[in-house]
Amino acid sequence: MRTGILGGTFDPIHLAHLHAAETALFAGLDRILFVPTGDPWQKDHRDLSPVEHRIAMVEIAISGVPGFEIDLRETKREGPTYTIDTLLSFPESEELSLVLGADAAAGIRTWHRWQEVVDRSRVVVVPRPGTPASAVTEALPGAMRLEMAALDISSTMIRAMAGEGRPFRFLVPEGVIDYIAANNLYAKPESGDMVEQIIREE
Repeated sequence: MRTGILGGTFDPIHLAHLHAAETALFAGLDRILFVPTGDPWQKDHRDLSPVEHRIAMVEIAISGVPGFEIDLRETKREGPTYTIDTLLSFPESEELSLVLGADAAAGIRTWHRWQEVVDRSRVVVVPRPGTPASAVTEALPGAMRLEMAALDISSTMIRAMAGEGRPFRFLVPEGVIDYIAANNLYAKPESGDMVEQIIREE
């Protein structure tokens, strides 16, 4: 089994996640596991949406897509989430590819037990605007770079748009925009709640 692991907070999941996953799948993998984080140690500076919402958005986004699966092992683990713990929880016989954005790949040497991470998995790099290929090569000389559109989309950007009442419906998968509005995940009272307004007008 050749498994790709795409981890993240998915707060929210967006089209760049899906494009990267599909490109990695077509690069020779059998499946892509979307692995929502539980308590990511490098993102403890901000509050995450409740895990049940982040899981639900992933499930909506990948529903019916062949080769896409959700894996909840990190959300069930107590304490900080470390990638090495996730990788070592798979059978040794399973061939693992860790799908990372170029910015994350370039900074991998700051990760907990990073050398073990790259020993256990092949790193597959998603191009990101603002991160030159040379930075990734310096950190990970043997990484595989995906040939795909470098989409300048981030969950941080989407949360900011929602909080300011700006439209973002075409940056997230179909159904996720409705879920965000129904659960009032990111809108701020002063924003005028443009997301909810869009839903009502349809």
